[in-house]
Amino acid sequence: MAGRKYYSTRSGRSEDRSVDLELFRRLFSAVYQRYESDHYLDEGFGTHCTDNGFTPGIAGTDVELFVFRKLRKKNMYPVNSEAYPEDDLFDWIELMYDLVSKPQNGHYHTWNDCGWHYESYGKPEGQAEFREEINEILADYNGGYELSPIGEIRRLPEAGLDNLIAAPFPQTIKTTDQERVQAAIDLFRKRGATRHDRHNAVRMLADVLEPLRKQLDKVITKQDERDLFLIANSFGIRHNKDDQKTQYDPVWLSWMFYHFLTTIHVVTRRLKNQPGAL
Repeated sequence: MAGRKYYSTRSGRSEDRSVDLELFRRLFSAVYQRYESDHYLDEGFGTHCTDNGFTPGIAGTDVELFVFRKLRKKNMYPVNSEAYPEDDLFDWIELMYDLVSKPQNGHYHTWNDCGWHYESYGKPEGQAEFREEINEILADYNGGYELSPIGEIRRLPEAGLDNLIAAPFPQTIKTTDQERVQAAIDLFRKRGATRHDRHNAVRMLADVLEPLRKQLDKVITKQDERDLFLIANSFGIRHNKDDQKTQYDPVWLSWMFYHFLTTIHVVTRRLKNQPGAL
C-alpha cells in the first residue's frame, strides 16, 4: 500500500502535510519498529532463539560497535530516535537501507513461542519496500527529501522539475559527459549541499556545454549561444576574473543549474538528429 495517495491528497484538499522534526522522529521510530518486528533486520543484526541463543548477523556479535564503525557516532544503538537530531535520523535511514532484507523461506519455532526463523533473505526486495515507505515521510519533511536508489538522502528537485532530473540522455552522448552531468546533479542535490557545492555543480554543467559550443549554431541562434555562455562567464561560474559578478543571491545558482541542465537536454537531443554532430 506504500505510495498510494488518498482522495484529499489527490484533490489538493488535504491539510498541511509538512512534517517537523518531532513528528519525523515518531514516524521514523514507527518504521524502524515495524521492519524490526517483521524480521527485515534479522540478516543484519542477527536472531535470538530459545534453543540456540543468539546467532550473529552481518553486524557480528557486538551490534553497538558495528553501528559505531559505520556511523562514527556513539550512543546510536539501541535506537532512540526521540533524542536524535536530523543528521542522526538521516544516518540511520541510510544505514537501514544497507541492512534491510526481506525474510524468505522461514519456519515458525513453537517452543516457548520462540517465533519465526528464516533461512534466506531478499535484499533488493527489502530495500525497495523500505525506500518506498521512507520516501513517503521524507517527501514532506523540511522542504522535501528522498532516499535515492543507491541509498543516499538527497533534496527533492524544485517543484515540477523532477522529470527533468530523471530524464535520460540520448545514446549518442559520450558516457563521460553523462557521468559528469549525473555527478553535477548528485552534488547539487546532496544532503547539506553548501553554496560552494552548488556553485561547482553549475560549473560542471557549463563545462559539459563548452565542447558543444562549435555545434550549437545548428540548433540555436548565435545570439542565444552568446547569451548562454555570457551567463556562465559573467557570474563567476567558470572563470575567476575581477570583472565578474560573484555577490548574488544564491537563488540564482538554482536558476542557472536548471537552465544549464535544460539546455544540455534540448541541445543534445537536437544535435542527435544533425548529420555529423556529437
